[in-house]
Order: sequence, then C-alpha cells, then structure tokens
Amino acid sequence: MSIPRDDEEPVAPIRLVAEAVYRPLRAGNALEDAVSRLMQTIRLGVVRPGEALPPERELATRFSVSRDTVRDAIRELADAGYLIARRGRYGGTFVADPLPEPDASTPRPRAEELADVLGLREVLELGAVRAAARRALGQEERAELWARLQETAAADVSDYRRLDSRLHLSLAASAGVPSLVTLVAENRLRCNELLDTFPLLRRNLEHSNAQHERIVLAVLAGDEEGAATAMQEHLDGSAALLRGFLASRD
Repeated sequence: MSIPRDDEEPVAPIRLVAEAVYRPLRAGNALEDAVSRLMQTIRLGVVRPGEALPPERELATRFSVSRDTVRDAIRELADAGYLIARRGRYGGTFVADPLPEPDASTPRPRAEELADVLGLREVLELGAVRAAARRALGQEERAELWARLQETAAADVSDYRRLDSRLHLSLAASAGVPSLVTLVAENRLRCNELLDTFPLLRRNLEHSNAQHERIVLAVLAGDEEGAATAMQEHLDGSAALLRGFLASRD
C-alpha cells in the first residue's frame, strides 16, 4: 500500500465538499437557506476559523440569490458571533476564531428523530466506505484521506469536531459519487448539532482516532468488508454516546 508523503496537499475531494455547500439554494426562504448554508461552511470546516468566506458576489452567484440576501445572511451570523467583517485592503468576511460556544440549552431530540438521524448516517457512511474501498483511488485521493486522518488525530479538543467532519466528508468524496457528499454533509451537520450539546470526552477521542485509522487503512487497501466493519464499530460508538447523553423525550 502506498502511503502519501507528508508534503502532498490534495485538493480535489475537498472541492466536492465545497461544491456541495455552495450549490444553488432552493426557491423560497432564501435568507434562511443562505444562513443555513453558511453555517455548513463553518461547522463542516469548509472555511476554517480565521479564514475568509468567498466574496459576496461569488456567494450570490453560487447560491443563485441576490447580493442583498447574502449580505443579510452574513449580518445575521455576524450578530450571532460566527462571522467578522473587516474593512480595508485585506478586508472581507472572516470566520470567527474562536467560534462561539455551543448552546447547551438546545432541546433534546425525540427518540424517533434521533433514530432517523443515526439510521440515515449508517446507511450513508457505510455505503460510502464500501464504495470508496471498491474504487481504484488516485494518488491525490489517497493523499487527501491520509492528510485528513493525520490532522484529525493531531487535533485538540477545541478543533476536533471540525476536523472529524472533514475526514468523514473526504471518505464520502472518495466514493466517487458527488451527490453523496451533499447528503453526508447535511446529515453530518445535524449530528454535530446533537454532539455539541455535551462535552467531548478525551478517552473517547482516542478510541475514535484508532477507529478512524482502521477505516482509512482498509479503504486504502481496497478492503471493503474491513472498511465497513470498522465504520460500523465507529458509528455504533457515536450512537451509544448520543443515546446516553440525549435521553429520549416522550
């Protein structure tokens, strides 16, 4: 198995994630949809804390909405503390660093809602790693997965959720089905909202990192069953934490 060099910086699969986030909005509720999509760029790590969003004109073109709609969405997120506007030669709209702390008062999901989120995640992410393991991945795709694995393993608690999301989205991108990335991104955003309602557990992160390594190595080795088994174990662990912390409401 060829392990990518440390100096290789892949771009293609992560572009699929960005394309999924920056696709045109649905008709109706343009402001709300624009706010939601910009939150995806933040929560899923498409734009990192301290980095700039694309210019308003480009966002308006990609979302197929007016610049006024984009400007209003940016203002809403700036008021909430997620974005910072800077003027001048090197100005623009930047993701806040650090980001606001998650709201621990978020209502807990009902049992059927949690089952739906976790069930969809299992279908999407198991299918993704199976498809990725079956493909003959190019060097750039292999390097992308290895880089995302390394950065997640080295992440501290404050940045773990974002980098964890990038790894899972890169696995989805490696399946070679661009529309799958969109579905995984939307599901991942909801999972992260639920996970953010309770603290990260350091010992659990160590366990997750070991599972991540088994998943990625199996995908790179073309081991479909091994990748699926490792991913199933990983998903089961996350589901157990969610069910444990988010006791269902009647």
